[in-house]
Amino acid sequence: MLKTPSTTVQPPSAVVSHFGTVHQTPTGYSDRLYNEDLAPLVAGKERSNRQDWNWYNIFAFWMSDVHSVGGYVFAGSLFALGIQSWQVLLALIVGIMIVQVLCNLVAKPSQQAGVPYPVACRMPFGVFGANLPAIIRGLIAVAWYGVQTFLASKSLEIILLWAMPSLKGLEQTNLLGLNLLGWLAFMVMWVLQALVFWRGIDTIKKFIDWAGPAVYVVMLALMCWIVNRAGLANINLNLAEVKYHGMDSILPTITAIALVVSYFSGPMLNFGDFARYAKSYDEVKKGNFWGLPINFTLFALVTVVITSGTIPVFGKMLTDPIDTVSRIDNVTVMLLGALTFVTATIGINIVANFVAPAFDFSNVSPRNISFRMGGFIAAIGAVFITPWNLFNSPQVIHYTLDILAAFIGPLFGILLTDFYLIRKQVIKVEDLYTTDPNGAYWYSNGWNPKAVMALIPAVIVGVAITLMGLKGLADFNWFIGCGLGAVMYYILMPKTNNH
Repeated sequence: MLKTPSTTVQPPSAVVSHFGTVHQTPTGYSDRLYNEDLAPLVAGKERSNRQDWNWYNIFAFWMSDVHSVGGYVFAGSLFALGIQSWQVLLALIVGIMIVQVLCNLVAKPSQQAGVPYPVACRMPFGVFGANLPAIIRGLIAVAWYGVQTFLASKSLEIILLWAMPSLKGLEQTNLLGLNLLGWLAFMVMWVLQALVFWRGIDTIKKFIDWAGPAVYVVMLALMCWIVNRAGLANINLNLAEVKYHGMDSILPTITAIALVVSYFSGPMLNFGDFARYAKSYDEVKKGNFWGLPINFTLFALVTVVITSGTIPVFGKMLTDPIDTVSRIDNVTVMLLGALTFVTATIGINIVANFVAPAFDFSNVSPRNISFRMGGFIAAIGAVFITPWNLFNSPQVIHYTLDILAAFIGPLFGILLTDFYLIRKQVIKVEDLYTTDPNGAYWYSNGWNPKAVMALIPAVIVGVAITLMGLKGLADFNWFIGCGLGAVMYYILMPKTNNH
């Protein structure tokens, strides 16, 4: 058995690719498991291999993750559940507090070892078996990347039509369900995001540090404009028909809480991709506190006020912020609002749906797929799934969340059970990168069959619930999958720090 290692990297012995340049593999590490992007970070002075994020960087990450078109559409869709507005707000706040706790839990192994999510998955699934959860998360990110890019492109269309009214003629021709103006805006957004991503993680950090607060300033300004036009007395927080009262409203409210967790389940699962850069675990927890319950509460209030104000201002309730912005008769406000959603969505797409598959796909073949290449595989795939067909109504939103939650929940449960209950928070970092049969994370052919045996049934149950139309249960797919995956894995695995 290899000795318990430190988190330092040993002297180099082989060559791998990283961001198009040549680097070397540390002695004892396999180049089938290692490249510079997947390497463990340390709290050192080397710029390419350091943990230097503070709480504000984590806070800004969540600001970028929350303030997207998808986020506003999702929050607005909760009013369709038939509960009162204060109950929707309560569900949003309670749900995000649950997300905070779960993010703190999933952040620890990655911050402790300085490794991204797919490398952390080598503990429960084996050094090669980790490709299974990596590919699942990567494909989910591809879908969300396309959806968020499409939603932001609707804002860009407003700007393009203002600058070049002649482009309106492109709306008459459709290709694969989207008109040519939509294609133009979508591809412009695609390129803008790629340019930021191409600059690397330091540029990404700088972008989200700036984008998060900037979006807040503009959204607060938009809220003030809406309230001024509507009149404060006309802001009614009951935004939809209330169908449930008293005790009957308890289950719909709990359902709304579950949907909040499901909505954030993707970035929550791979939050370790960012927590690994933090200086300490305390910085992560502080950033999560300000970025989740505090930030999200203000986000929820702004969402409700703006949505409420659309009724007296535009004559009907608008839950889609793009629709709201497009109807504003003040050109400056309209353009500023549209630009805000473009910026916000670039932020969320990079942090939630570009970085994740970049690491996940790189993990599949570290010798051949770099961080950059992994991200662009996701970006290209996002075009071919025609995302405008995946996120076009509250019903489709909830159905999509139910299916994704069926896959994400079990992965989350297995990862946390392995780290906290099986291995007692002990990580042998060098063994994450070795094919030595004596390594702590080497199983048969590099795969842990017990993790797979726990994962597959848990996923099948969630998918079956959704396909059978059991909506009352499907809304809780993340919790069902997480619980089933965790329990089955705990029963199957021996209670020891090693296999």
